[in-house]
Amino acid sequence: MMAMPHTLSVLALFALLFVLTNNGAEASHKIYSEYQTLSVENVNQVHRTGYHFQPPRHWINDPNAPMYYKGLYHLFYQYNPKGAVWGNIVWAHSVSKDLINWESLEPAIYPSKWFDNYGCWSGSATVLPNGEPVIFYTGIVDKNNSQIQNYAVPANLSDPYLREWVKPDDNPIVNPDANVNGSAFRDPTTAWWADGHWRILIGSRRKHRGVAYLYRSKDFKKWVKAKHPLHSVQGTGMWECPDFYPVSLSGENGLDPSVMGQNVKHVLKVSLDMTRYEYYTMGTYDKKKDKYFPDEGLVDGWAGLRLDYGNFYASKTFFDPSTNRRILWGWANESDDPQKDKDKGWAGIQLIPRKVWLDPSGKQLLQWPVAELEKLRGHNVQLSNQMLDQGNHVEVKVITAAQADVDVTFSFSSLDKAEPFDPKWAKLDALDVCAQKGSKDPGGLGPFGLLTLASENLEEFTPVFFRVFKAADKHKVLLCSDARSSSLGKELYKPSFAGFVDVDLTDKKLSLRSLIDHSVVESFGAGGRIAISSRVYPTIAVFENAHLYVFNNGSETITVENLNAWSMNTPVMNVPVKS
Repeated sequence: MMAMPHTLSVLALFALLFVLTNNGAEASHKIYSEYQTLSVENVNQVHRTGYHFQPPRHWINDPNAPMYYKGLYHLFYQYNPKGAVWGNIVWAHSVSKDLINWESLEPAIYPSKWFDNYGCWSGSATVLPNGEPVIFYTGIVDKNNSQIQNYAVPANLSDPYLREWVKPDDNPIVNPDANVNGSAFRDPTTAWWADGHWRILIGSRRKHRGVAYLYRSKDFKKWVKAKHPLHSVQGTGMWECPDFYPVSLSGENGLDPSVMGQNVKHVLKVSLDMTRYEYYTMGTYDKKKDKYFPDEGLVDGWAGLRLDYGNFYASKTFFDPSTNRRILWGWANESDDPQKDKDKGWAGIQLIPRKVWLDPSGKQLLQWPVAELEKLRGHNVQLSNQMLDQGNHVEVKVITAAQADVDVTFSFSSLDKAEPFDPKWAKLDALDVCAQKGSKDPGGLGPFGLLTLASENLEEFTPVFFRVFKAADKHKVLLCSDARSSSLGKELYKPSFAGFVDVDLTDKKLSLRSLIDHSVVESFGAGGRIAISSRVYPTIAVFENAHLYVFNNGSETITVENLNAWSMNTPVMNVPVKS
């Protein structure tokens, strides 16, 4: 997938109009053929991450088929072994014992047969009841991007590394029928079992309607299309990378995909090809009708709930039976241009895996970096009861600010100074409000938060901050991650990402955790009720010249009640497995 801005730009609107009025061939990858097959010898390290997942060089995109097998976590991902832009895609394969330190293996799946000779695109893994894993993936069969669904199985089930995968000759398992757009038919999901049949979803579109087609099978090989999709929504365009799974109504434990019952909600997440956003709903899965019904009151479309309000796409979850967690992976593309990617020799990262569960309110999902990440914490610095008057910024010193984990709780004595919420903003995206009310714009209750990847004299900084508004019926809390001041570099996409946080302010506290890693700032607000990831490329605030500050530009005094900041160590990252 091509790295695109995550706001719906004018170009995206024109592209969307084209797709919505044309039901012909399509694919979401912009081609830079001059860069596709350029061997990378020297990798530029300046903005490479220290503890996020990425291979030593070249392009990556979607995380495919994460799973747990015989004591190892497996991550497959879309990878160009020949260059730093999209093209020549194979399924790269890495393994880990802890989700943090990774070893690389040879690609698991690559074009080799008539049913995938033009590409092996995204898919999912299912671990069958007998413990055998199966991969479903989209095969490209011609130059017109005609798409079919295939399967692959391990050559040796006794090998916990699953080094070799076989694509049986009875592929494909699913062909698009005459009523399906064969060039918009991809990304099969993990399967689930109900009432004597396995089921999978395949993302598609029908003119301007996003569609999750449903297929059933008794034997996991012969699949039959259901009479109607599991779900579809007018006006949303192509649905990529659908994800469908149950969550428990109580507690934080994850569930196997086939769990049903009264104590379960279902989540449907889709990635919107034209906007490069994802959204999700929660609701009821009627296994008799094979239909999904979102909960009343949820927005089922572009303005719906998001797993991440920033640079985050093609996400995939899996159930981890070793810890009873549901774990989320997501891809963050680059925000520079293909020429810069070619020059630096790499493009794309996978964000830190997150545990996902249902908020006790039942109104949204919560997410938090997996606990294993804390193994990388090194030197610790603390602040407590630090008062911040308007205009104050206080440095958090003696940590590696370019590679850090920061967890802070802010408190305030009153909500009285919250600014009025302009009714006109109700029609805007939160990022537009952030663009109008940035970190430098004085306010009442906020803006306050962190200045990450900051230069000493603040020529560059990426602020992550809260701002509280008073609406007619309640307070509205905005969390922003604003890249506009992140770099003095040219020709960079530097957006203001933001979202409103559904949080109770009775205790007059707001918490923020930010994972800072050279060119990514991954932030979690209000205990995981919102996440925002930004890609940034400072020119001054790099390595030891990066600084971290807490700040307040509101008239209400803010107290840094408790702050913990850790320098983060660098894990083992994609060192080849020793045979």
